[in-house]
Amino acid sequence: QLQLVESGGGSVQPGGSLRLSCAASGFTLHYYAIGWFRQAPGKEREGVSCISDSDGSLSYADSVKGRFTISRDNAKNTMYLQMNSLKPEDTAVYYCAATYGAWNCPVPLKYFGVWGQGTLVTVSS
Repeated sequence: QLQLVESGGGSVQPGGSLRLSCAASGFTLHYYAIGWFRQAPGKEREGVSCISDSDGSLSYADSVKGRFTISRDNAKNTMYLQMNSLKPEDTAVYYCAATYGAWNCPVPLKYFGVWGQGTLVTVSS
């Protein structure tokens, strides 16, 4: 069974940092393009960041460029999203996702077949 399990969400003040983790099981993450998405209350799910299977293609939403960093640790079969300089508008449920194959980022949401359960990030003073 292909599974992604997220951790690391929580509450933080504006300007703070959080690191989200997403551990894969049942498949080798190295062969997948991976992405982070988020969904704020009353809004559609949106792409935050993506990295291709070869790590040769990266993308970030304009709203997070320079503040968020996507990465993966193939030895741990885990992906990460480091979030710095957090803003109240970053408040959302964050989801990790994976799609098999050689993609160029950004990869549209509809092509991601494996999803994490979501983790809530709240940025508030």
